[in-house]
Amino acid sequence: MVNIKSISVIGAGTMGHEIAQVALMGGFKPVILNDLSYKILEKAENKIEDGLKRLEVKGKLREGFTASGLMKNLIKEVDLKKAVSNADFIIEAIPELMQIKQQLFEKLGKYSPKHAILATNTSTMSITEIASSSGRSDRVVGCHFFTPIVVLRLIEIIKGRETSENTVVIAKKVCQQFPALKGKRFLPVLEKESPGFIVNRLTIGTSAYINWLLDFAMEKGIPLEQIDADTKELMEIGPFARWDYLGLDVIYNALNYFKEVLSDDFTPGKTLTKLVNNKDLGRKTGKGLFKWMEGRPLINMEKCSGILDLELFMAIQLNEGCKLLEEGIVSGYKIIDDTMLAGMDLPGPFGAGKRNYKNWTNLLEDFVEKSGLTYLKPCELMKSGKFIQMRK
Repeated sequence: MVNIKSISVIGAGTMGHEIAQVALMGGFKPVILNDLSYKILEKAENKIEDGLKRLEVKGKLREGFTASGLMKNLIKEVDLKKAVSNADFIIEAIPELMQIKQQLFEKLGKYSPKHAILATNTSTMSITEIASSSGRSDRVVGCHFFTPIVVLRLIEIIKGRETSENTVVIAKKVCQQFPALKGKRFLPVLEKESPGFIVNRLTIGTSAYINWLLDFAMEKGIPLEQIDADTKELMEIGPFARWDYLGLDVIYNALNYFKEVLSDDFTPGKTLTKLVNNKDLGRKTGKGLFKWMEGRPLINMEKCSGILDLELFMAIQLNEGCKLLEEGIVSGYKIIDDTMLAGMDLPGPFGAGKRNYKNWTNLLEDFVEKSGLTYLKPCELMKSGKFIQMRK
């Protein structure tokens, strides 16, 4: 097996700089961070240093590690060829657009050492398609991280059609070395591709609901913060604030991808499209669905709207989970529930779904009739309750 020492991260945005930070914390060196300009890289470097210093003050770095010592292992590089020419493991963290990912992987295949593993942090897209331009599809794997990466335990490992077992073994070994504040890394391996993998497949179903709800709220003059407040008993951050946190451009691109591969019901709505066109992308631009200051949304969560139906939210997730079982993406529902808990800090849908699937089936059917979102129709496995026998 290849001894992984050097890691290159391509893309220094939110995901990229967080991946670089946990790579440093995992003891890899050098960690090379690449992007299009030194201005972008310097901004990312400052965020990484701030993050490491905060962890050092709290005593959260590994014994013998210091923020200043780890920062010496970070290299900023705008030249892609130089950034990957000596790397053992390369992680792509660029925007969710298939064409630019394929263009990048074509270059990675040419510029990086033959032994190097090429990983994509795509949250939704086909590993097989991304790998197709690399000339080494057997050494391409999906490593889907969840932000904040230094906190959450989950990294989904996804095989493309040609990904070798050795590549998966190496990817798991590397990802296990990335520390997480909430405990040991949870690394489910998906043997078969699915749009959105596990977590995003479930959450993208609810995104169709949130996308519809966004335009509905704007038409009716319902404050979005009040809809987010409807979820405060279950979620640390409401769905609209989460969209802003992740980046409205990321959500927009993901919805468009799901529109292509699953259903027109994922077409981005008027409100989201307008915000993205205006470059109001949420936390990273200071304004999106909400205004943001110092990494926090400026919202008042005291009043609830009573509009967002949490049971419908869970029903949609149960339906998507049952579809994953029907499609053979996973063998049992426990892996889905465990993955949701590790990646979203939320219980998966099956615990409550075993008791409520009949009511939730009716809820979904009523909502489909109201909204016209036919993709959300309950599948046979959900309606019948036969998923209950498919725990493992």
